[in-house]
Amino acid sequence: MGLKSLEESKTEKLKGSVVVPASRSRMKLWMIRATTTVLLWTCVVQFTALGETWGPRVLKGWPASLSQQTAVLDDKVSGVPARILPPKRVYRNNGYLVVSCNGGLNQMRAAICDMVSIARYLNVTLIVPELDKTSFWNDPSEFQDIFNVDHFITSLRDEVRILKELPPSVKKRVERGMTYSMSPISWSDISYYHNQILPLIQKYKVLQLNRTDARLANNGQPLDLQKLRCRVNFSALKFTSQIEELGKRVIKLLRQNGPFLVLHLRYEMDMLAFSGCTQGCSPEEVDELTRMRYAYLWWKEKIINSDLKRKDGLCPLTPEETALTLRALGIDQNIQIYIAAGEIYGGVRRMAALAKSYPRLVRKETLLEPSDLRFFQNHSSQMAALDYLVSLESDIFVPTYDGNMAKVVEGHRRFLGFKKTILLDRKLLVELMDQYNLGLLSWDQFSNAVKISHANRMGSQSKRSVIPDRPKEEDYFYANPYECLEPHDGQLLSST
Repeated sequence: MGLKSLEESKTEKLKGSVVVPASRSRMKLWMIRATTTVLLWTCVVQFTALGETWGPRVLKGWPASLSQQTAVLDDKVSGVPARILPPKRVYRNNGYLVVSCNGGLNQMRAAICDMVSIARYLNVTLIVPELDKTSFWNDPSEFQDIFNVDHFITSLRDEVRILKELPPSVKKRVERGMTYSMSPISWSDISYYHNQILPLIQKYKVLQLNRTDARLANNGQPLDLQKLRCRVNFSALKFTSQIEELGKRVIKLLRQNGPFLVLHLRYEMDMLAFSGCTQGCSPEEVDELTRMRYAYLWWKEKIINSDLKRKDGLCPLTPEETALTLRALGIDQNIQIYIAAGEIYGGVRRMAALAKSYPRLVRKETLLEPSDLRFFQNHSSQMAALDYLVSLESDIFVPTYDGNMAKVVEGHRRFLGFKKTILLDRKLLVELMDQYNLGLLSWDQFSNAVKISHANRMGSQSKRSVIPDRPKEEDYFYANPYECLEPHDGQLLSST
């Protein structure tokens, strides 16, 4: 009995000695887990804060890191095979660049290419550019209404970080007025942006550049910068799928009826009022155009001699002059001509001579049903985007004025293999036409002179002209981005 009691007593003591250490072990385990959890959350918070500049993609879904739009984009990108995306560029972010473009579609397009290139070389984050809504066209379209914004962002991720909007924490700085806004100096080289613009970005963290057209020089820039301008223009800036599909439909309809020529007939009311060119207009129309020119305060030139400007080659060709020029160049009168333009000033009356010489005139409005274009009504930039796509695919492209669309399409067609683009010498043409109309030249003499003078003006391979201290008179980079073009038929580049 005594022995049994002693064993039972030892057993009870043993149980007690086991219970106490087990309880303590569980407490220690719980404390370790709690401490580990706190440490992990601290790390996450710290990395999230850093994620705004440095963080990996997995952290960018957190609200403190990036905007909600960027998180949505990352979700989309995660479903795309990584092999089709360029590697993401990692660099120390110097700040944020907000861009407000001005002008029409192609003026803004070139500005976007410049601003992407500048952002990349300054190591700053670019916010998707704001488009002009206050110009003559009064188009309310946003960037994503015209361009494929997700493609724009992801296709350039190895060069520059682009966000749809400022991160929330940075937005608060803007709301408190802790930002800076300015217009950069026109035709500046990249050193201007390094020396003058970058310090402002580093100081204010957010810099807004407005009126961004023609702000980067044509020539003398690093080759990598020039090639990036091309990459943005020819690859990153894709139109929305809706615009692309409608453009393909128009091209298909045209191709069903043979080759076609796109005529960029820049004879619209705004162009005539701005330039002061009134050749062939009635006195009432001249008054109307003059009133319009004075109504727009930012059109600085008010008193204009139309005849002198025309003789200097500074006016768009009239529809009548265009018909005469096409005939002199030997353009087949049975070819389809697609009019890439808005409403022609003077309507049917002014188009009569062109329609008589070239009866197969078509427009997007005549090729498509009204329902097809309903979405594009009152959105001139989206209409211009449709004309841009058709212009790229045409057998011949003829602009009657060297405006922004004419220049950018010319450069894009060079990039596509030096497609035939007839660059009209308006100063010479009006001189020859006046002599012909006065009976000083026969038709054969007139036609031969026109053909000879334009033999080397078909969008062939050439270098841009360089005019030191007069950049506005140089060939425009986007009309002839020769640094980005493949040699054509073994020809060497030559100056023009």
